[in-house]
Amino acid sequence: MRVGLHALGIGDGARPQVIAAVATAAETHGFARLWCGEHVVLVDAPDSRYPYSADGRIAVPADADWLDPLLALSYAAAVTSRIELATGVLLLPEHNPVVVAKQAATLDVLSAGRFTLGVGAGWSAEEFAALGVPFAGRGRRTEEYLAAMRALWAGDPASFAGEFTRFDAIRVNPKPLRGGRLPVVIGGNSDTALRRAAGVADGWYGFNVPVVDVPSRVAVLADECARHGRTLDDLTVAVALSDGTPEHLPALTAAGVSEAVVVAAPPRSPDAAAAWVAELARTWIAPGHRAVKAAPPAR
Repeated sequence: MRVGLHALGIGDGARPQVIAAVATAAETHGFARLWCGEHVVLVDAPDSRYPYSADGRIAVPADADWLDPLLALSYAAAVTSRIELATGVLLLPEHNPVVVAKQAATLDVLSAGRFTLGVGAGWSAEEFAALGVPFAGRGRRTEEYLAAMRALWAGDPASFAGEFTRFDAIRVNPKPLRGGRLPVVIGGNSDTALRRAAGVADGWYGFNVPVVDVPSRVAVLADECARHGRTLDDLTVAVALSDGTPEHLPALTAAGVSEAVVVAAPPRSPDAAAAWVAELARTWIAPGHRAVKAAPPAR
């Protein structure tokens, strides 16, 4: 079981000294991957329901620092050499896909092929409104943008014509390092997100999932894979638990999870943050399994 860490980009985890301390300590102590999420916009009193908590409210204060995840992970890439990096998740339909394709490939090149692009369709109507992007149709937009980005990564020149974006014979460089393809995981816990992961992605990232719900969510993912002529082995399955402990790792492995992701906020002091990561590693990562492996090839 791989263990990832989702701790960068928000609050004290947005401070550059803390990012460096957490990233280097996570690499030293055997975490497999650093995750970083996104919100461009937060509002004080949203009408939209947050889907990852029982009360429908996001725990992050609206006035908290929240870094752009691609920039934050670029900073983390510069102070590490082995640990993998992933957005968990970038809200793809809020962005121009040509720009994201270039930014994601740039990060992959700068990190020597350690980057995985995690994307989601988003849940905040207020955020979409502020960015001038229609909230309706965001799922279709996500899938189309992903197809367009893959065309850009694989082709030179590349062309694409869809409902939301089109371009003809353009060149966007650099290319991702792994054969013109960047691993993409889909975030979200709904059946729709699981169908999307099975149909168009290289993996799934479940966020704040109760331990008791993990087997049923993975079973739905496996069924959706079968509908698309795939198996669960064709995907990476990363899950951040809402209530899990290290004692749950064997059960997660049996359910088909390949990476457990620890979600936590680091302390403000860089020295304390490094010690905090070391303690998390002692708790979550079994002795003898701390070597960070190279990123697997994209499927």
